[in-house]
Amino acid sequence: MISLICCGAINWDINLFVRKIPKIGEEVEVLKITKVPGGTGANVSVAASRILGFKSVALIGALGNDEIGKKQIEILKNEGIETSGIKIVNSVESGQAYILIDENGNNVINTFLGANKYLLPEDFNRDEIKTLLKEAKVVVVMDPPLITAEHIVNEARKAGKIVIWDPGLYVEMGLEVLSPILKNADYFIINMIELEKLIGISNPRIAKEKIQTNLIIKQGSKGSTLVKDHKIISINAVPLEILNLKVVNTTGCGDVFIGAFASFKVLNLDDEEALKRANCAAAIKATRYETRGGPTIDQFEDFYKRVENYLKVHYERCD
Repeated sequence: MISLICCGAINWDINLFVRKIPKIGEEVEVLKITKVPGGTGANVSVAASRILGFKSVALIGALGNDEIGKKQIEILKNEGIETSGIKIVNSVESGQAYILIDENGNNVINTFLGANKYLLPEDFNRDEIKTLLKEAKVVVVMDPPLITAEHIVNEARKAGKIVIWDPGLYVEMGLEVLSPILKNADYFIINMIELEKLIGISNPRIAKEKIQTNLIIKQGSKGSTLVKDHKIISINAVPLEILNLKVVNTTGCGDVFIGAFASFKVLNLDDEEALKRANCAAAIKATRYETRGGPTIDQFEDFYKRVENYLKVHYERCD
């Protein structure tokens, strides 16, 4: 039975590994190229499926009627994802992303949205999607078209689901545009750069005054922060160097973080524990080259036992 739905992009990633990200006008050598499935919606779905198990997660998105689209469906099914909510768009290419990754695992992403732009509110009138929404406990909304994000967030809230929203590139549209959706989301997830774009500052205390919902800030190597009610709860990242592990690719870490957090909310963990485990899952991904490098539940539990004592929780009042 489906316990989690994710709505968002499905892309084919072309990863270009370089020693450093070039400056404008600079040419650098590409050391390695990989072509792998990606896209925030698909990545989150796979991360969640590896934790919750086969046929527990459904993906709602859009693909072109092309070879990439067919390959994506096959890969998702092999990961145990329910794909009946994926729309096939004729005469449009499937989404693709071109990603530069330097020797420290940092990345720059250029995305061709393609079919992803064609997922529309009326698509949610399909019986398959209505059934999925009825079954699910948690609904994660990533980066479908903004009008579509607003529709599914509102419908999920009406249905009494836990709603998690990461707006991705739409933060550039500003807080006023996003506010009608924000008010119906239980958790709003962004990174530090996106937070500064959205409100002009990256201070969690000030952010709480402007964003009237539970705010989760992804902070990469610094961990993550939850701003909830009158509290700021910060949890450090896993110190990989102590375990003799190295960051090789941060692409997809945020998606694994969200997939894990959402999964552990499905499993009824409180926010603090779900956040600690999300940090841990993202750390595992950072040590793997593949974009969808999230752990299986067995891999996760083994790693979590080793690092749990390193994850410290810091509390601060923000009255």
